[in-house]
Amino acid sequence: MKNIDIQTLISEYPLVKRLINLDDVTWFNPAITTLEEGLPYVGLNAGNVKDAEDRLNRFAPYLCQAFPETQVTNGIIESEVVSLPNMQKTLEQRYGVNIAGKVLLKKDSHLPISGSIKARGGIYEVLTHAEKLAIQAGLLTEQEDYSKLFSDAFRTFFSQYSIAVGSTGNLGMSIGIMSAKLGFSVSVHMSADAREWKKQKLRSHGVNVVEYEQDYGVAVEQGRKEAESDPNCFFIDDENSQTLFLGYSVAGQRLKKQFSEMKITVDDTHPLFVYLPCGVGGGPGGVAFGLKLAFGDNVHCIFAEPTHSPCMLLGVHTGLHDHVSVQDIGIDNITAADGLAVGRASGFVGRAMERLLDGYYTLSDQEMYDLLGLLNRDEGIKLEPSALAGMVGPSRISANTEYLQRMNLTPEKMEQATHLVWATGGGMVPQEEMAKYLATAKI
Repeated sequence: MKNIDIQTLISEYPLVKRLINLDDVTWFNPAITTLEEGLPYVGLNAGNVKDAEDRLNRFAPYLCQAFPETQVTNGIIESEVVSLPNMQKTLEQRYGVNIAGKVLLKKDSHLPISGSIKARGGIYEVLTHAEKLAIQAGLLTEQEDYSKLFSDAFRTFFSQYSIAVGSTGNLGMSIGIMSAKLGFSVSVHMSADAREWKKQKLRSHGVNVVEYEQDYGVAVEQGRKEAESDPNCFFIDDENSQTLFLGYSVAGQRLKKQFSEMKITVDDTHPLFVYLPCGVGGGPGGVAFGLKLAFGDNVHCIFAEPTHSPCMLLGVHTGLHDHVSVQDIGIDNITAADGLAVGRASGFVGRAMERLLDGYYTLSDQEMYDLLGLLNRDEGIKLEPSALAGMVGPSRISANTEYLQRMNLTPEKMEQATHLVWATGGGMVPQEEMAKYLATAKI
């Protein structure tokens, strides 16, 4: 890592000064390209995503048995899309801007098993690893009914192996619960900002939770070290895992199918804007990749970050990616949005996706709490603070005429636009914890 000279960075990139000041910042990417031009930089393609879809379909009979709550979707872990008519009016009043088109919510907050977007990538990576081990041992073929994995024999087999991960909370929940159910010995290395209830929930599933007083980066490093010392331990790397990324990317085609059923058109005259809360970048990056494959250049993906943890915006804007952290420029990386409390972005995701993301913005913790309260008041939907990061997006887009003109997003097109806020977590927050969140909202 090179030493960061803050003054030189600011002179080259004046926006960095605003990040240091913890201002609300919106930055639209001047280097955005078409899907065709940007795709080669990702290193993955539609065939890889199809492979991930097929694997999840193979595991569906197992998931139906292991997690009965998935039976309603035949073992497919998916969330609904809902309209937010009242919240849309509230956003217009709050920010003094007309939001043309419709605002919707993608409720990954309420995905089964772990109640967050991480149920996509985290569970997928554990299943991929389990399949590989079982096939190598001659215990499984891809043609068989995978419900056979729900047995004492397979739990005993997987108990020889262990899995480790570093997490701020939600990824640890997904990987811990899934790994323990299969029979793996699993350790989740959790950073200081992880919520206590998440640690308790993991322990109740038989997961070994290792706590740190430092942030996410340290938890990941320690998880990696544990795996290096044990040949039977598999480390799930949130920062660089293509498998996690592909697990998230399956969301694209599924959303396309949901929109088709809802009679929602996405094309050149009906643009789609998707607002994704961003931590290290794996979840939103993978989802954005899947969306781009599904909708092409008619989908515009925007990443949202807390003012205290703007790691992806900082990395992409300066071109330094994982060679700079928010701490390097004097930001503390302390935020109520625990899932987004990441100081250094994924270099893999930043470099792979920077040409395919329209923009990035930051918002304060208090704003997330306030929006949490307003969403509960207007729509009766309860999310955790980090999941509200995307809710500011429609107003930031609507207010930026320079961006809209540059992208040829005319008023006529915007009237037919769909704004999709990706709700990343909150479905499993205990009532008493949710009451504290709501009490923090100033509405």
